[in-house]
Amino acid sequence: MDTTSISLLPPPVSTFAQDVDPLFNFLVYASLFFFILITTGVILFAIKYRRKKGAEEPGKGPSHNTYLELTWMIIPTILVLIVFFWGFKGFMKMSIVPKDAMEIKVTAQKWFWSFDYPEGAAAVNELVVPVDKSVKLLMSSKDVIHSFFVPAFRVKRDVLPNRYTIAWFKAVKEGEYQLFCAEYCGTKHSEMLGKVRVVSDREYKEWLEKSSASGEGMTPSDYGAKLFVSKACITCHSVDGKPGNGPSLLGIFGEETKFTTGPPMVVDENYIRESILEPRAKIVIGYQPIMPTYQGILKDKDLDALIAYLKSLSE
Repeated sequence: MDTTSISLLPPPVSTFAQDVDPLFNFLVYASLFFFILITTGVILFAIKYRRKKGAEEPGKGPSHNTYLELTWMIIPTILVLIVFFWGFKGFMKMSIVPKDAMEIKVTAQKWFWSFDYPEGAAAVNELVVPVDKSVKLLMSSKDVIHSFFVPAFRVKRDVLPNRYTIAWFKAVKEGEYQLFCAEYCGTKHSEMLGKVRVVSDREYKEWLEKSSASGEGMTPSDYGAKLFVSKACITCHSVDGKPGNGPSLLGIFGEETKFTTGPPMVVDENYIRESILEPRAKIVIGYQPIMPTYQGILKDKDLDALIAYLKSLSE
């Protein structure tokens, strides 16, 4: 069945499309049909039965029409039942995760997505999965309510703080697909973007092996530069001197910085580490306390690499 006849829908990529798209199309066509039918009827009756000059006052009409009333009750009831059972079938399919599904931990926070794999690999704003494989997402938020939304997969599920929500999908076509946060979560909500990369089984295994051994063969500074981008630090902090939502990090190491509370201090390794793990401990003057914590996301090796990279920006 062709499920792309409505331009509002992106090309179907997951197995859910065969349930979601026909129901969506049915609702659109049914709504359009009744809109045209009712609007046309209103216009025709308004023209035909409009009051004319000099016409006699109309007499008393019928109080009701049993057949019309029954028809207007039965037809909507049938349509509602069709939509309910059709939608319930798709809802159950989306809710029951296959036993053989691979599990990936998803963490949402302002304003990026983190993905942790059982094999030890981790990624930010990029979910890599094998094609034709059921994938279970165990999701939670570190701050406010977010919403995991991949239109091409027909998957959308709220991600909540202090509890887990579960979603799953099975991608049937290789490629890159846009990931959105569909719940307003703050000033950078529109930039909380990611992508889902669907690859072959061979490519997935190669990526998993490479990602599980991140940083090998790289200097700490080079690895830190890579982390600075992959962990979304660059979203708020520039390295060219231009301020953003956070202060620029160009040349800050060894320089004195002033804070909204407490005395000024010289930026050193301990300050950088504290700022990454406890970003609200010291707030630089002129900026808001919006940076999320990276506790549980970065390993000690990652912290050392980021510190080495920031130090290199002052050399």
